[in-house]
Amino acid sequence: MIIKHTKPTLTKLEEIFRDLGYSVRYEKGTFNSGYCLVEDRRVVVINRFYDTDGRVNVLMTILESIVENENQLNEKYRHFYKNLLKNHEVIYNQKN
Repeated sequence: MIIKHTKPTLTKLEEIFRDLGYSVRYEKGTFNSGYCLVEDRRVVVINRFYDTDGRVNVLMTILESIVENENQLNEKYRHFYKNLLKNHEVIYNQKN
């Protein structure tokens, strides 16, 4: 099942980050998106000029790097994450 990168998908990803203790911010600037710890707070900063697809891709890349075990995720997000991860890998493999 391929999940489209839509605003509801983006919203669900943002909820996962909040559940993991991260805040997601969209800021303007000419920088590469990523995540960082600011003053002992977990903050993900994304270029606000990215479209929905770009935001979802960046958030998935970051999420893959911070989730070591699916059990870290709330049960209601696990299935969504697994499906999105499969979709993300398929798209990544098609590009390479």
